[in-house]
Amino acid sequence: MTLKNTDQRWGAISQLFHWLIVVLILVMAYLGLTMGDLPNGPRKIDIYALHKSIGLTILALVALRVLWRLYAGAPAPAPGTPTWQQRIASITHVLLYALLFAIPLSGWVLNSSAGYPLQWFKLFNLPAITGRDDGVHEAAEGAHELLFWVLVVLVLAHAAAALYHHLFQGDATLTRMLPGRRKAIASAPLSPTPQDSPDETV
Repeated sequence: MTLKNTDQRWGAISQLFHWLIVVLILVMAYLGLTMGDLPNGPRKIDIYALHKSIGLTILALVALRVLWRLYAGAPAPAPGTPTWQQRIASITHVLLYALLFAIPLSGWVLNSSAGYPLQWFKLFNLPAITGRDDGVHEAAEGAHELLFWVLVVLVLAHAAAALYHHLFQGDATLTRMLPGRRKAIASAPLSPTPQDSPDETV
């Protein structure tokens, strides 16, 4: 497998970005949906801090992935994919990238407007991007939650489309984002056996 993308499949670096971001989104979803119900105390503070740190990590990884895609390109659409499906896929990818920027940034605004410090895994502090403001805090909180649920819908649609291509259209849309080398099987015509050959002596 090559590091750079080819016309047939995603390269190793793009695959690493893709699946690492997927795993982190799943972790973030679990933390975000459960941490609000935790009792107040040091553990809750640590979980919130972890949530923020992973969010900043996703923001950085998405920025790097976009830069890598601009450099390395992307595989061509699977042969036989209708134009309307290609356009929907392109729009979905743009929206996914936009959400993966917007959700961490809205969380950053949410944290800053509440007046809380923002650290990345307790290694260093990041600056506030807005002053303390209850109105901004409330708006950012609503936007953060809404954007998350929009992301859930788009991710499910994206996964369903990949499974549809794999199970019903039988193309490489899904497998070219999976690790390992996909074996291509050439279907060469069979040579006629002596029994199948015409009898030239007749």
